[in-house]
Amino acid sequence: MPTDQLSETFAALADPTRRAILARLAEGEATVRELAEPFSVSLPAISRHLKVLERAGLITRGREAQSRPSRLRAEPLQEATAWLARYREYWEESYDRLDVLLATSQDDQSE
Repeated sequence: MPTDQLSETFAALADPTRRAILARLAEGEATVRELAEPFSVSLPAISRHLKVLERAGLITRGREAQSRPSRLRAEPLQEATAWLARYREYWEESYDRLDVLLATSQDDQSE
């Protein structure tokens, strides 16, 4: 069963190590060794995380001499952000209605 891009994106973002890797790549490309530095995990473990991010389309991996620098691809994050924005709008509208209800209730009590 094929998985849609949004599901792949959220599945990749579910892991805190992968989110940290993306945050680092937002600063610029990096090699596996550079990405592994802040973590207490092996290089193969970081490589597995990178494969998940690559399958989700969140990074690209180049080939320069002996290294394979990774780069952030933000397009899938835009789709996730747009999906989340609909729910943010829903909650903001709900809070606005609650504010009106509370203000009306306070006005009724002060009379």
